[in-house]
Amino acid sequence: VLDSKDLKIKNVTDQSTGQQLSYSLGDKLEVFGSRLEIRLPTTNGNKLNISIEYDTSPEASAFQWLTADQTAGKRQPYLFSQCQAIHCRSFVPCQDTPSVKFPYTAKITAPKEITLLMSAISTGSETDSSDSTKSIYRFEQKVPIPSYLIAIVGGDLESRDIGPRSKVWSEKEFVDAAAFEFSETETMLKTAEDLCGPYVWGRYDLLVLPPSFPYGGMENPCLTFVTPTLLAGDKSLADVVAHEISHSWTGNLVTNKNPEHFWLNEGHTVFVERKIKGRMYGEPYRQISAAERWIELQQSVVDVLKNGPYTKLIPDLRGVDPDDAFSIVPYEKGFTLLYHLETILGGPDEFEPFLKAYIEKFKYKSIDSTQWKDFLFSFFQSKVDVLNKVDWDTWFSAVGMPPIKPEYDESLAVPCQELCDKWSASSDSDLSQFSAKDITMLTSNQIRIFLYKVLLLESPLSLIKVKKMEELYKFNDRKNSEIRLKWLLLCLKVHWEDSIQYALKFVNEQGRMKFVRPIYRALYAWEGSRDTAIKNFLSKRPEMHTTTAELVAKDLHLGSS
Repeated sequence: VLDSKDLKIKNVTDQSTGQQLSYSLGDKLEVFGSRLEIRLPTTNGNKLNISIEYDTSPEASAFQWLTADQTAGKRQPYLFSQCQAIHCRSFVPCQDTPSVKFPYTAKITAPKEITLLMSAISTGSETDSSDSTKSIYRFEQKVPIPSYLIAIVGGDLESRDIGPRSKVWSEKEFVDAAAFEFSETETMLKTAEDLCGPYVWGRYDLLVLPPSFPYGGMENPCLTFVTPTLLAGDKSLADVVAHEISHSWTGNLVTNKNPEHFWLNEGHTVFVERKIKGRMYGEPYRQISAAERWIELQQSVVDVLKNGPYTKLIPDLRGVDPDDAFSIVPYEKGFTLLYHLETILGGPDEFEPFLKAYIEKFKYKSIDSTQWKDFLFSFFQSKVDVLNKVDWDTWFSAVGMPPIKPEYDESLAVPCQELCDKWSASSDSDLSQFSAKDITMLTSNQIRIFLYKVLLLESPLSLIKVKKMEELYKFNDRKNSEIRLKWLLLCLKVHWEDSIQYALKFVNEQGRMKFVRPIYRALYAWEGSRDTAIKNFLSKRPEMHTTTAELVAKDLHLGSS
């Protein structure tokens, strides 16, 4: 029994005998596709080699196809895949669950002008002997992976070396800027190896995708996909790259058994990511990153998810599209649990050896939270009394925020809070105490924190103050997407009509869901911008990634396509 979605099955064959095998396709379920059931021959204990000939659909949810005009160079069309969470079944008939892992090989034919890459090691390419206008590419992934990590990209791509085991790939227009931005990749890899053990995947290449890519990054083995919104020259890029590198151990090597235990992937990965940043940029940077994301977690849990069932660390996702449950919760609630455990178990010197032992114990496997917890107790046998005091039921199964808020070092946020308080306390009639110099000494991360603190004030700033802020600080001219997001949300919150055009420009020029969905939700919440937002979305929907479009449609209360 295999998962399939919108696949046209032509025939199924036993390769050893040439025998045609009978098969059936079950009724299609909107999200999950169709059950492909194949009647297997008697094996007498021998391995079977089954061949399935099929066509994918032009609307396959795993793929986005771009015309040449939709690319930066406008020279060649472009294809990229996104199989997480359960889209691989529209690409390959498979057991589309993270509980199953497998190695893979691929042989792919494409026009000579197209460069092909996969989440695997290239084993060579040659001209197609039957058609000199085409090339044949070959790939091999020897390390067993879950289906969601199969990935393919094809386009007018170039590469630059950025380390002894790394290249960065992108269209020619971005490749040199990308090589500069990702120059710290090898340092991050070595730092991660020190924390987690040997890197087993051989290559660690990065691919800068077109702007419609829906995520900040995707941890496809050997070839991390990243959004071009990172090319803004600040540490938000380091956040994403450190995160995706960390997945090489937590997620790709040790994998959650099903999406309900997604926190095992993402909570551990955020934990390792921040360890890397703490070692590279200093512990205060790690601390302020955690403190900032706590605020974002609180906003998401309370305002967006309404303390609902998807705020559980281990939610019940039976019959649920995992994309619908996707949020910051498994990332930050998971991180908070691990940070709390490190604190009560004796600090990094005690907890980091557990992290490495956990990865060694479960590498190449898929596990659930019970297995993780059992290993935690067995590793810390001398501290079981400490672990027994943890309220595990609340951490795992309760809705809402984590039961404990860690005490982070927020010294880097002090000037952000002071500036926020100053704006809050000032009178609309006298804003002369503010100047452009207020933010010249703040890093981009600190500016982001300042804007977030302003955004979350119980008594919102007036429109007069927000207009003055733009006059002095020129936030509309910023290229940093994280800053633009917070700034535009603030402008929409105070109903500044001029900001609508900037918000629409932001969601039209890139498709990262972290930015697009909050902006569309804010536009919808304001009656003055609601119709404009819906009209804009409907006109741009054909250019958007399938996952992004489906979720934004729900945000705008339009239903699915």
